[in-house]
Amino acid sequence: MTLSRRGVLAVGGAVGALAATAAGSGTAAASGPGGGPGAGRSGVRTGFARLAADGYRLLAGQKVGVVTNPTGVTADVRHIVDVMHPDRRVAVTAVFGPEHGFRGTAQAGGSEGRYDDPATGLPVYDTYLKSGQELADVFTASGVDTVVFDVQDAGARFYTYIWTLYDCMEAAALAGKRFVVLDRPNPVSGRAALGPVLDPAFGTFVGRREIAQAHGMTVAELALLFNEEFLAARPVELDVVKMSGWRRSDFFDATGLPWVPPSPNMPTAETALVYSGTCLFEGTNLSEGRGTTRPFELLGAEGIDHRWAAAVNALELPGVAFREAYFAPVFSKFEGRTVGGVQLHVHDRVAFDPVRTGIALLVTAKRTWSGFAWRPDNWIDKLTGSTRVRTMIDAGADTDEVVGAWARDLAAFRRVRREYLLYR
Repeated sequence: MTLSRRGVLAVGGAVGALAATAAGSGTAAASGPGGGPGAGRSGVRTGFARLAADGYRLLAGQKVGVVTNPTGVTADVRHIVDVMHPDRRVAVTAVFGPEHGFRGTAQAGGSEGRYDDPATGLPVYDTYLKSGQELADVFTASGVDTVVFDVQDAGARFYTYIWTLYDCMEAAALAGKRFVVLDRPNPVSGRAALGPVLDPAFGTFVGRREIAQAHGMTVAELALLFNEEFLAARPVELDVVKMSGWRRSDFFDATGLPWVPPSPNMPTAETALVYSGTCLFEGTNLSEGRGTTRPFELLGAEGIDHRWAAAVNALELPGVAFREAYFAPVFSKFEGRTVGGVQLHVHDRVAFDPVRTGIALLVTAKRTWSGFAWRPDNWIDKLTGSTRVRTMIDAGADTDEVVGAWARDLAAFRRVRREYLLYR
């Protein structure tokens, strides 16, 4: 059967409609704060769960390398590599670790390097900050036939695992390897895309290509979009294994799946809820809460007092309130020093817009604290995807003006995005 690049083929066995098939592939396999859609419901089966239930038929006869990290777990929190390695129905011969590493021993901006995994004996290769031919050479040296990707995303453009996905897809195409994506939920739901769209002139590892700041997609949907929109000149042979039971309105607590922190500063699914907006404070001289128990929910700096919380509360942003807060990070900015600022309290996550909230916090921080400054390297431009947010705020624009400036680009991305959604 010949499928279109975005076709779905139903197959027999326990899995049913197991995978969506994209360019170059001829086969397919098959609520927290404020409640919200799906709260309390469970029963989502990940792409890996469906692949395993089908006896790994999609990987039959292949030497398999797995790109994963500690989030690649089963419903009973066994790591998929530990499950697959002793199973004679699948031949896992290598592992590829992203930022923070396969077993998750490294902090932000770090990785584990090349080593042999003590638990399985498998060779672990480092993908962090590798791309193009350099990463293709790693895949070639590993001797694998198929690269499998299974990593939990956080739903934001600047969360680097989706660009590990992109880089690995591009490198697999260069190396002549097949690529399989095992889908997992977007923890903040897949209802909508929000925020500015990246200008490709600002492409970095925190945003390679032109997607929205909060993309509202799963990793499998992103893989389909990447392959056709951005890698079309040399697409990879791609299969994506869908979840079952997941709806676009679902937040992570509706899935019944265990939350494993995908990185050290993403401890809870509630962190992911605010991250696509408050991570923008990495581009300022304020603490984004790293070194606290509430990263990205606590924001502050020395010299900030009650006036910031009062100013942002006065905007009456939907779904969120702000508490005057004081904290002392144990590492990162203001290590060991007490700072003042705000804590976000999301009380209606359906109404909450994290990106608009992040912009409002930047605007009010600059207006209420004389010490406000951007990072000297203009990191904010890399996070927002252009100079526009920074220059507009510096020029005195308010929240509505900044948000309105990206409306046209966002509408265009939403039209493209719609073509690749697997869950309606």
